[in-house]
Amino acid sequence: MGLAEKKAAREFQNNRFESLKKQIDKEAGFEVDVEVNWETLQVEKYSHLFDETWPKVYFHPLIKALKEMCSEDFAQEAVQEGLKKVVIQNYSDNHNSDRFATFKNGVLTLNHSPIFNVDQIDDRAHNIQTVVEKEL
Repeated sequence: MGLAEKKAAREFQNNRFESLKKQIDKEAGFEVDVEVNWETLQVEKYSHLFDETWPKVYFHPLIKALKEMCSEDFAQEAVQEGLKKVVIQNYSDNHNSDRFATFKNGVLTLNHSPIFNVDQIDDRAHNIQTVVEKEL
């Protein structure tokens, strides 16, 4: 990636990620281990959109799904026990919300293009909830 993408990613990491992480932890009711493969999210010539699209594609669906799944104590305990880590990445330029999330061995992997179907937040949140609840 070029300098513009690297700068935009660094800006996001330094100025946006912490507040999103706090929202994730708040809705989960526990501290969630979140690993972001930042380099895979950087799409050349789209650095001007990172601040808008990354939250919509990755973080807002996760926050929404955790809020729904952890709304009751027993469900929150099951999620806390079963969810070991969340990995956010873009390895396949997937843009289908039905293939957004996978959950295996306690690792929730969110794999999606950071620039396509950005506004399908509810669909991606539903996919997260479906794959996690199926395995818990």
